[in-house]
Amino acid sequence: MKGNRKNVRETALELLDSVEKNQAYSNLLLNNAIEKNKIDKKDTGLLTELIYGTLQRRMTLDFYLDPFIKNNSKLEKWVLQLLRLTLYQMVYLDRIPDRAAIFEAVEIAKRRGHKGIAGVVNGVLRSIQRQGLPSLGAISDPTEKLAIETSHPVWLVKRWVSQFGYEKTKEMCEMNLTAPLQTARVNVTRISVEDCLLQLEKEGFLVEPSPIIPEAIKCLRGNLAASNTFKEGLLTIQDESSMLAAYALGVKKDDRILDACAAPGGKSTHIAEKLQNSGKVLSLDLHEHKVKLIAENAGRLGLTNIETKKLDSRTIQGHIEAETFDSILLDAPCSGLGVMRRKPDMKYTKREEDLSRLQQIQLDLLEAVSPLVKKGGTIVYSTCTVDREENQETVRLFLEKNPGFEGDLSLADRMPEAVRPLIRGYDIQILPQDLGSDGFYIACLQRKVD
Repeated sequence: MKGNRKNVRETALELLDSVEKNQAYSNLLLNNAIEKNKIDKKDTGLLTELIYGTLQRRMTLDFYLDPFIKNNSKLEKWVLQLLRLTLYQMVYLDRIPDRAAIFEAVEIAKRRGHKGIAGVVNGVLRSIQRQGLPSLGAISDPTEKLAIETSHPVWLVKRWVSQFGYEKTKEMCEMNLTAPLQTARVNVTRISVEDCLLQLEKEGFLVEPSPIIPEAIKCLRGNLAASNTFKEGLLTIQDESSMLAAYALGVKKDDRILDACAAPGGKSTHIAEKLQNSGKVLSLDLHEHKVKLIAENAGRLGLTNIETKKLDSRTIQGHIEAETFDSILLDAPCSGLGVMRRKPDMKYTKREEDLSRLQQIQLDLLEAVSPLVKKGGTIVYSTCTVDREENQETVRLFLEKNPGFEGDLSLADRMPEAVRPLIRGYDIQILPQDLGSDGFYIACLQRKVD
């Protein structure tokens, strides 16, 4: 077991180093590493915990390490990662004794560096063991303290406090430190939710129905993407919040629908299922490989009413006639601040100025697609972020400039019962703590008939 564990920790160290150096997404690197290094199934849980945990808590770990590192700037990056990784085990993982974590860190330091580095690693970790952790109580400013203890950039916590208040921000930051459950959407054109649950249980998965979305299930143990049920096209991995977009559209049989920024196709395929394979979903994306992904997903699910096209939706008016679609979904490019539980590394790469730049792209897209919806038709604008500038403010600016559109106040009638209390007129902002799902925003806009 010891040999395996070293392998797991060294793999974790390499991945953490790669995430920081190349700004690569941890979830993609992790899946590749498990396959490439042939990590034992029983060790994939530990590897996942070490990577996500160390990333989730990075600012807190650095706060704890800081007084014990004499000259941080002279420390090689991988050595700092090794210290974070080991301290994470010491502080947050009960089942790993400190002495074992320290011993293995020193061994890794010897292999990757030299005796001098091993001595530094040993010295820092033993000092922490002896003297204990510095107190977060020493931070007097409540916003800064919340930022450090939940490892969120100070600018972001300040921004959220001004938008949602301190308590809601605290709940959101704490929720972002927890691991999300995997959820999936049952392809009800081919199997019932009950039969799908039974089939997955027979395969050895621990699953239950979602209390929020009628066709959704939650997975408490196992990875549904590895199931035969998934391979047979009976389900799609998708977050519950994101499933609400198809509900907001209120699709009817034989509708023609545009999904303007569709990859990887979760929402397109949901809309196609709601159409019961009637009508047409036109799914667009900027990138060829992503368009291919949408087509592959549709094929796996046995859906024949999805047409895919490589196209920048900002130029769509030159390709498609006005008033072609009954409804349009614009799941706009956004900062992704609602999915930090899945991509903890994004916390450290986002900048405040990114949000204003994104708002302009969002407005350009809304302006471009809006003439394509029929009079009386619906545009659903959605994002996986929780920021007011990208959400409510973008929609307000669009409506201000386009008097031919108005907020669709019948949104609540189409939505599942569980989310109705969160709806405010024509839009809904879901925070991660509201439903235990991703942070997500949906606004429903209707083109006036006259």
